[in-house]
Amino acid sequence: MTTREIAIGKVRIGGTNPLALIAGPCVIESESATLETAERLKKIAAALGIPFIFKSSYDKANRSSVRSYRGPGLREGLKVLARVKRELDLPLLSDIHRFEEIAPAAEVLDVIQIPAFLSRQTDLIVEVAKSGRVVNIKKGQFLAPLDIKNAIEKAESTGNRNILITERGVSFGYNNLVVDFRSLPLMRGLGYPVVFDATHSVQLPGGAGSASSGDRQYVAPLTRAAVAVGVDALFMEVHACPDKALCDGPNMMSLDELPDLLRQAQEIDRIVKQ
Repeated sequence: MTTREIAIGKVRIGGTNPLALIAGPCVIESESATLETAERLKKIAAALGIPFIFKSSYDKANRSSVRSYRGPGLREGLKVLARVKRELDLPLLSDIHRFEEIAPAAEVLDVIQIPAFLSRQTDLIVEVAKSGRVVNIKKGQFLAPLDIKNAIEKAESTGNRNILITERGVSFGYNNLVVDFRSLPLMRGLGYPVVFDATHSVQLPGGAGSASSGDRQYVAPLTRAAVAVGVDALFMEVHACPDKALCDGPNMMSLDELPDLLRQAQEIDRIVKQ
């Protein structure tokens, strides 16, 4: 099953292209840490020959608690991301939560992400699509796979056909997510590249009471399974020391473990796409 090819700088996702990687820390913790992580990820991706887009959030507005760390905010966060782009020549992805963020974000980002919780917000999707940037729509935890067609049509209504769809699991009881791998071919059948979010799929929303928890031991097996079913890119939040991360640490993957998993994923992807 071949999907539309989407160009993001030098990166091509979908079509007959090999597996791509979207990765970075959940949120910007500091300028130095963000640059160090981006540089390390660029080297890992280059060594493996895997197309790479850097991601990190400048403001995580959907935290469990009002006391949770959200990031440096729009202005300072975009400055950090702009430096990553300028110094490392990497395409960028980050998420927006409000209309006021769209214009400044579009000046820096190559891909603007619609968070899963906002994937039904018609006006927000339309305005992001009008920016002309690639739109990554995360399928809400409350949506069936083919429900994402409605979100796609909202973006398409602006004439923008540069769309990615991301699977990140579906709510299964309280404080739990599961991945129904049937969703991947179902969504790819809509014609746009499908991304598998391997780290948010192991999140336990609200599992720690005032914060989300997670079970990162399942990142690797879910990644291998998703690639075996067929996806166009992987989305992974990574950190030098996940246990010390300020946000989403329990479901983030260690940078040290990433290369081996990516090698496995590439081998599976080659077989699937032969």
